[in-house]
Amino acid sequence: MKCPFCSSTELKVIDSRDTEDLSAIRRRRECEKCGKRFTTYERMENVAITVVKKDGTKEIFDRDKIRNGIIIACRKRDVSADDIEKAVNCIEQQVRNEENNIITSKKIGQLVMKQLRKMDKVAYIRFASVYKDFEDIETFAKEISKLSTK
Repeated sequence: MKCPFCSSTELKVIDSRDTEDLSAIRRRRECEKCGKRFTTYERMENVAITVVKKDGTKEIFDRDKIRNGIIIACRKRDVSADDIEKAVNCIEQQVRNEENNIITSKKIGQLVMKQLRKMDKVAYIRFASVYKDFEDIETFAKEISKLSTK
């Protein structure tokens, strides 16, 4: 492994612990050359899952795409990196619990929206507006009114 700041391979582990859901080991590392610290996660390699997109194309499931989508939706919101990681872990676990190794992007989008709805309603609306392809202000208003009635 290389330091993401200076590319040195001289690293030491400062702290190591299981994640809350026991799906990975979180390690704090320090570069012995530049002194900067960073976090890595160690996970068990899983069976590849195929995602079928709206247009019928297929690609391998990538948890980083889910994380990036959630990060964008939560930008400038009071949502911690740990909360985002927990949500991504939860979504990945649900995807891996499916009966077969094929899932639609629609199903993944629904799982993401479910997690965002619990975390932050503004982030949920941001994600839903893109995912559901809102075309006008009335669609926004309907979705917001659904949030306020629940």
